[in-house]
Amino acid sequence: MKLLFIINPGSGSHDINLKEVISAHFEAKNTKVDLFELPKDCSLDKIKAKITSSKADRVVAVGGDGTLKLVAECLLKTETPIGIIPAGSANGMAKELGIPTDIEEALALLDQGRLQKIHVVKLNDEICIHLSDLGFNAYLVKKFDTLPERGMWGYAKATWHALWNHRRMEVQLKLKDETITSKAAMVAIANATMYGSGLKINPDGKLDDELFEVVLVKDYSYLEILKIWITKLPFNPKKIEVFQTAEVKISSKHKAHFQVDGEYIGRVNTVEATILPAAITVVLPKI
Repeated sequence: MKLLFIINPGSGSHDINLKEVISAHFEAKNTKVDLFELPKDCSLDKIKAKITSSKADRVVAVGGDGTLKLVAECLLKTETPIGIIPAGSANGMAKELGIPTDIEEALALLDQGRLQKIHVVKLNDEICIHLSDLGFNAYLVKKFDTLPERGMWGYAKATWHALWNHRRMEVQLKLKDETITSKAAMVAIANATMYGSGLKINPDGKLDDELFEVVLVKDYSYLEILKIWITKLPFNPKKIEVFQTAEVKISSKHKAHFQVDGEYIGRVNTVEATILPAAITVVLPKI
């Protein structure tokens, strides 16, 4: 077997040399290893060219959700499996899929794990593998990116700033059979069930069906989400509503902050989302 590792040297805050760890792990194994470290401002075309020339059996994303998203974009609708080595700050998708956070354990999984097809969501010109949203959390992501502090302290500081400064939006959701108009603190387009912090925004989400969820958070209801996280009780529909769909058009009266898989995109008036079923194949732990 040949493995191509797409390594993001800027992911996370770890002090280990990822290339050395990967090379050492496979040194005594009958596995060929090709290491490609992402240069700054690397284009998708360069990554695709590397994947094509490598002729690897599996391509491994080494980094956070952003790195995995890059690899997924290159391998959409192909049969080439994607492995995941969680080396980012939050690693939300790795947690969602049950990938070990220990790098040695995650490396051992690459040639022993099972393969499973999962869907992604197309959002305007982007794809979403994990979670995207308009409003409060996107504003929080934007603020967090500007802070010198990382980790939980930085996240807490960004959250406090967002609570004081972000205002509710006026949004319209156009689903297949209905149109909903509402004020909202945020609207999440949920491929997965929970954020990297472990906060479960979408308890009923599945990665291998042909639907995604739109989570309409009408007010600043983090206490409501925390209640679900702890008690497993359903959302209070006066505060949070969840819609299952294969497509949606979300419009905001004023431009709203927008993030995809933890990357701040900018301010937009409209997001159009459609499901791409069985879009990528991932390497998962054996059941």
